[in-house]
Amino acid sequence: MGRILLGVSGGISAYKAVELARLAIKAGHTVRAIQTPASEHFLGRATLEGITGAPVLVSEFEADPLRGAYPGEPLGDHAPISHLALAQRADLYLIAPASANTLAKLAHGQADNLLTTAALAAPGPVVVAPAMNDRMYAHPATQANLELLRSRGVVVVAPQTGELASRGEHGTGRLAEPRELLEVCQSLLAGDASWRGRRVLVTAGGTREPIDSVRYIGNRSSGRMGVALAARAAARGAQVTLVAANPAVPPPAAIRTIEVQTAAELLSACREEFPAADVLLMAAAVADFRPAAPAADKLKKDRGIPGPVELERTQDVLATLSAERQAGQVLVGFAAEHGAGAVEYGRRKLEGKGLDAVIINDISRQDIGFDAGENEVVIVTPDSERRVPRAAKEVVADAVLDEVDRIWSRARQEEPGGAAPANARSGARM
Repeated sequence: MGRILLGVSGGISAYKAVELARLAIKAGHTVRAIQTPASEHFLGRATLEGITGAPVLVSEFEADPLRGAYPGEPLGDHAPISHLALAQRADLYLIAPASANTLAKLAHGQADNLLTTAALAAPGPVVVAPAMNDRMYAHPATQANLELLRSRGVVVVAPQTGELASRGEHGTGRLAEPRELLEVCQSLLAGDASWRGRRVLVTAGGTREPIDSVRYIGNRSSGRMGVALAARAAARGAQVTLVAANPAVPPPAAIRTIEVQTAAELLSACREEFPAADVLLMAAAVADFRPAAPAADKLKKDRGIPGPVELERTQDVLATLSAERQAGQVLVGFAAEHGAGAVEYGRRKLEGKGLDAVIINDISRQDIGFDAGENEVVIVTPDSERRVPRAAKEVVADAVLDEVDRIWSRARQEEPGGAAPANARSGARM
């Protein structure tokens, strides 16, 4: 269980902070809350005080009756500076809702109220949950601010799509639900932080190549393995970006997700994100072929049987990224193979594409692989083969990440002076 500092900025969704605090306390955490002056137009501090059992502060200049303590803790022996004490003692700082104005201040290091000064002083994980009108959220300035925060290690919980505060408006900007926010916090509190500072790019799902405006050529990949990899990497403290191609399972709320449909879209998204990545986990099932001339509208059966669908090759995403890799990047491919010869094919893929590891699973079995909760794989590296027996995909994901750790350790030993790989990054704070 941990101490959670909850920051509430101005916005109609401030009311959700009350339910969030209630759920966190019910789960065994202790909560202190701070608010911006603007948030008091939407939520009176007495409400959060009643839920948390502790005073709620708004100004960095007002005295804290609990002297920086969290509920159940003894009072300090002196009156500390509130924005320093509350943040320093917190195991995690969650700002929900985070308005566009607050995000702009956080991104640029401004500290003109208690909430923003506490963010600069927070030594532990910082989580922001944006909530605003969809046009404000989509504005390039807001998106740039979010990307800047992510680059500094701040966890961003993306808003939901649905009805907005303004009557009749619908779009992306709804604050994530309290249960989702708590799940993110608990995942971070339970994480071992061994991967903090690493940037991990994961692909998941299966691409769909259009035949016409309705039909497509696809595959049976559910995205479960890729989503499990993304979740387990995030649990180790990594900053994860997930490129998801039509997954059947929802990505974790805390993970930045880019949704794509086709192989070309997946390649474009990966080439944009890959230069900043330390690790690439290429778990998506990418189409090798696509219709050469898809119809712009729906092919109608009353027009007769259409002519043969001619196929053309798609660009090999993993080979393309491997050719563009920088020193220190770790590349892991996945090979879904059918029956005998799978390991031999995987080793050829490893060597041909210049990868650090290939994860092979046999899709001829019905109890593992596609759209199943369990998997059984062989991890092939240039100097070893290791079988991971049948287990939940989360367990398999941890085995894959452990292999990445071994690759990382070997690379560090081979660097002059035992230095980390050239592309390694240290964790950054706000």
